[in-house]
Amino acid sequence: MRKDAAAPSIEALQRLIQVAQGDTGQSRIVANFLLAWWNAAECGGFDLTDVWGVDTTIAVDMLRVFALLAECRRYPDAMGYGRHFEQIVRAWRPALKDRANVDPS
Repeated sequence: MRKDAAAPSIEALQRLIQVAQGDTGQSRIVANFLLAWWNAAECGGFDLTDVWGVDTTIAVDMLRVFALLAECRRYPDAMGYGRHFEQIVRAWRPALKDRANVDPS
């Protein structure tokens, strides 16, 4: 994907990250969507009918990000968004954060 062609999708991703860092029902849905991309096995999948619970502008951003991940075939941390996704995990999947911080020794 050309960099200039990806710009609207990257902007959509950045908007979704901001939404996911909130504490609304729409934030929860967006967090679920993003975390399913980052690590579906640990964070859970995404029920496509949940898109019915977000505003149309957010749904369009989700669609753009879905197309972006299909095209780029990379995880968000490989795109420089790891820190943002870790914040989303801390907010929406605190059990995963706590489990990851357990010292095995």
